[in-house]
Amino acid sequence: MKKNVIIIGAAGRDFHNFNTYYRGNEDYNVVAFTAAQIPDIYGRKYPVELAGDLYPDGIPIYAQEDLSRLIKELKVDDCVFSYSDVPYVRVMSISAIVNAAGANFILFGPNDTMVESTKPVIAVGAVRTGCGKSQTSRKVIEDMMSKGLKVVAIRHPMPYGNLVEQKVQRFATIDDLAKHKCTIEEMEEYEPHVVRGNVIYAGVDYEAILRAAEQDPDGCDVILWDGGNNDFPFYKPDLNITVVDPHRPGNELSYYPGEVTLRLADVVIINKMDTAAPENIQTVRENIAKVNPDAIVIDAASPISVDDPSVIKGKKVLVVEDGPTLTHGEMKIGAGTVAAQKFGAAQIVDPRPFIVGKLAETFNIYPNIGVLLPAMGYSNQQLKDLETTINNTDCDAVVIGTPIDLNRIIKINKPNTRVYYDLQEIGYPTLEEVLNDFVKKHNLT
Repeated sequence: MKKNVIIIGAAGRDFHNFNTYYRGNEDYNVVAFTAAQIPDIYGRKYPVELAGDLYPDGIPIYAQEDLSRLIKELKVDDCVFSYSDVPYVRVMSISAIVNAAGANFILFGPNDTMVESTKPVIAVGAVRTGCGKSQTSRKVIEDMMSKGLKVVAIRHPMPYGNLVEQKVQRFATIDDLAKHKCTIEEMEEYEPHVVRGNVIYAGVDYEAILRAAEQDPDGCDVILWDGGNNDFPFYKPDLNITVVDPHRPGNELSYYPGEVTLRLADVVIINKMDTAAPENIQTVRENIAKVNPDAIVIDAASPISVDDPSVIKGKKVLVVEDGPTLTHGEMKIGAGTVAAQKFGAAQIVDPRPFIVGKLAETFNIYPNIGVLLPAMGYSNQQLKDLETTINNTDCDAVVIGTPIDLNRIIKINKPNTRVYYDLQEIGYPTLEEVLNDFVKKHNLT
């Protein structure tokens, strides 16, 4: 008899696990997805166009809070946990819910979910959200482009719109962000790539995405997997880079699947060493040695710059940071906060008395965000609420820590300045040395 399956996810890894393991597999019947972390995902369906012939009605997506009831009502045999950046205690709590309802709790590994490419693959991941994957990916691409190589980036999924239309997405210009109706979270990841002149793909069906990227009309010598949250790669990497964060020492061994990414790494980058406490750096260094002693370890910083320091100096400022870093990333400090402190802000203003609409829901779900404002924009309503909250806040200026041009998508009625950050290695070895060896190994010169 077929086994009934629920995939527990957040509109990303869950769809990939289905596509690579269950789609077309007649031994199983995926009766539902459940969704968490991302607003307004549940209540929809994974469409037949993506689910395949075995699912002529598509697959419903429910809220994760309904999991226990669904297991019993749908006579579920297996539940597959399929999202990332989750503390171990939370993973096992969900496992307990699943087991108590009578089902098996399953975690898939790389062998059943990684797709192989015809091109050399460099993967960039991290042990938590907000470690510095994005600037690491940019650094890798800039180095490879300086060698005359065509790099096509593929980003971990964020398919929050029409899933059929998002099957395969290609971003080469700023206009493509509007064409694909990107959320703020998507823009935060795609915009820094396209403004630097490289192409990035994303979407839902990651084997179809990979095949399109390999044949990109602008050429492709190397695929760069630009990971999301702390997930391990969807593609089998030839070089696996993992970024760790000494602002959250110990998290590299206590979050799923962050420890997996650390143990898989060929190269580990200890980022943010310019702003972290020495004892925290040492803790992270010892943990790397404990679980992956063969990895190359690179020390690095992410120095901060802004458009106009005078907007910050001596002012009461509202700090806007990227959403995932503050929400499930649980960070208490981001690039905007570091910039406000570095350039002499008189005060960081608490936005909570001024928040409206769906932003209030975000602070209810993540009450430890504190005095920072996450740049939430998963819907037009959230964008409007973000704009209203910023403009209502009693402050002199706004520090924009999210890596996009926020003024392009909302109207801010106060002086504001953007924050920039890039990866900077400290001492040796360097990323360039590692990439030189990679180029030689794969005969890419």
